[in-house]
Amino acid sequence: MRIIHYIPTIDRNSGGLGAYMQLLSKELGKLVDLHIVTHESENMLEIENATLHLIDGRLTHLLKAKRQFVVLLQGIFPDLVHVNCCWTPQCALVQFCAQCLGYKVLLMPHGMLEPWILKKNRWLKKEPALWLYQKRAVQKADMLLATAESEKQNLLRLGWNEQVYVIPNGIVVDDIECKQSWKQTKCIFFLALLRPNKGAHLLIEAVAQLKDEMRGWNIVIAGKDDDRYAAYLNQLIAEYRLEEMISLPGALYGEDKWNMYRKADFFVLPTLNENFGIVIAEALLCGTPVITCKGAPWNVLVDNHCGWWVERSVEDIADALSNAIGLQENEIREMGMRGRELVLNNYASGLVAKQIMDVYKSLL
Repeated sequence: MRIIHYIPTIDRNSGGLGAYMQLLSKELGKLVDLHIVTHESENMLEIENATLHLIDGRLTHLLKAKRQFVVLLQGIFPDLVHVNCCWTPQCALVQFCAQCLGYKVLLMPHGMLEPWILKKNRWLKKEPALWLYQKRAVQKADMLLATAESEKQNLLRLGWNEQVYVIPNGIVVDDIECKQSWKQTKCIFFLALLRPNKGAHLLIEAVAQLKDEMRGWNIVIAGKDDDRYAAYLNQLIAEYRLEEMISLPGALYGEDKWNMYRKADFFVLPTLNENFGIVIAEALLCGTPVITCKGAPWNVLVDNHCGWWVERSVEDIADALSNAIGLQENEIREMGMRGRELVLNNYASGLVAKQIMDVYKSLL
């Protein structure tokens, strides 16, 4: 089976979108002849088990991009085209080109059609895009793929396309070691793009409420700065006089990232909304219990007793932190091991790749 995946970017600073493609291709590329079409960027991720094709990504060169993509279709002759993300004209262009030539198209929004996204810059950006191409793209897709049941329900509420299936994002589990000790290090870890919807400011405010209780703890807030949000976080840290407790080391990659997951007693992501939340799966894989909010589809943290799934308020996050830091070493270890098993049994990229293959076969 030959499959084309289109994705707007695989830059390492693209957050979960680029990481999804990197992780999926490692396993899916073993099952199909996988071709990835994207646009050039400065720090492109390494992609295994796939052939990479670059087309022009400039908005002023859409006709050139269309010609380039049609040539690829005629040369590769795929069984179907899998479009990742939405809102960019290029996403719709790729879909409409493929469907005009008779190819089936699976559209995966990656959370970009969630209610809070639709409200953001609604009249300036979303309504024009919906009117010009985005609503039609959703309606015309042969299938929509969601990464969580909550995203599926939100897509169905739009009423634009009833062919919605759920497959979670995968995570490569090979060679990722679990921590060997759960002896308290007094370290809390946060990792995400530094932007308001990820909620690092809520973590800081929760720590401020527990300042005396958490004396001696180290809170690491890591991630690439987005639109000077880090400056606001530093302002908050100074305002609450938490400079000795909270650090912002910037983005972490590779072993630096994995070592921090293993070092931390707990991972915290007070997010507004996630269609999956790969950092949560990564932390669990390392044996680190997680605190996150109900905007992320991780109620399984509670079901499997490996973390906390709370309302997105300073009070609830502070309560979860207070509960977490009061646990004994054996309790944290048991939570950590249950979290790792949860990921190995449900989110391993090999399992997810096979599920996607089943979806492709059903669509064809």
